[in-house]
Amino acid sequence: MARTRLYRNGVLAAENFPLADVSDHVDDPSCTIWFDLCSPTPAELAVISEELGLHELAVEDVLHDRQRPKLDVYDKHLFLAVYSERMEPETGRLTPTEIDVFITGNALVTVRESQRFDIEAVVRRWDASKDMAKHGVGFLLHGLLDYIVDGHFEVVQALDEQIEHLEDQLFDDGPVSRDLQRRTFAMRKNLVGLRRVVTPMREVVSGLLRRDLHVVEPAMAPYFQDVYDHVLRVAEWTDTLRDLVGNIRETSMTQQSHHMNTIMKQVTSWAAIIAVPTMITGFYGQNVPYPGSEQPIGFWTSTILIIIASVGLYLAFRKRGWL
Repeated sequence: MARTRLYRNGVLAAENFPLADVSDHVDDPSCTIWFDLCSPTPAELAVISEELGLHELAVEDVLHDRQRPKLDVYDKHLFLAVYSERMEPETGRLTPTEIDVFITGNALVTVRESQRFDIEAVVRRWDASKDMAKHGVGFLLHGLLDYIVDGHFEVVQALDEQIEHLEDQLFDDGPVSRDLQRRTFAMRKNLVGLRRVVTPMREVVSGLLRRDLHVVEPAMAPYFQDVYDHVLRVAEWTDTLRDLVGNIRETSMTQQSHHMNTIMKQVTSWAAIIAVPTMITGFYGQNVPYPGSEQPIGFWTSTILIIIASVGLYLAFRKRGWL
């Protein structure tokens, strides 16, 4: 069932009425109409298109998923495509939900991709500032965009906290774990997806502030400017976090290389220490006469040489930090 509302002279007059009654109010300048559709069929969109005179290209964009966030201007209406982001608590992945919006002089139509976007939260936001309903479509559009951008802000803040946790794990003792590498890659993937959503929002909100579109009344302009400031903060924060994740990945690779070098130095040092006794015992094991051959002094001489050389090499390598 479509969610509908009717404001008359800035006061909520009716809600949840049938879509067939939209035509009774759409020509009344004192009325502001909002209705919401969730995963509508082409037939349902055709009815709305006929009622409001929507452009066929805008209706086609609704039927094709994964539109780029944008603002299209047509003769009789505006078409807005935006995305809400939600982080799945189980997997930590970001799930985008497309929301398409048709904006006319006194009507706002929201078309949701799925039920993941909580439209009732937007309605509660409208009710919390119902004294501003007199500003018509601009009031409804501000509440919708403000809720979506606040959702982006919450997501990027959660990602920031996760990155701080990754940074703490990065400098733990021991080698870099495979889990840290996997989470770093997943974090970068989330940030790339989020950036595709939030970066074009700057153009969308700034486009709505254009005076020639007559969407935002002067009284609503500061509120839309506040949304625009939040969009800029989210976009800049997203770029900063993406750079941080890149730095974490580079630091992780550097630590792995450093850890490998440390292991190689340790192995080489022990190999050098073992090589000296091997050389001495091999020399004394020759089948030719040599000083101390077949005499106790030869055994003690080789033993002392082994101990002195091994301890000397160990101390030398230890002093250089190889062991």
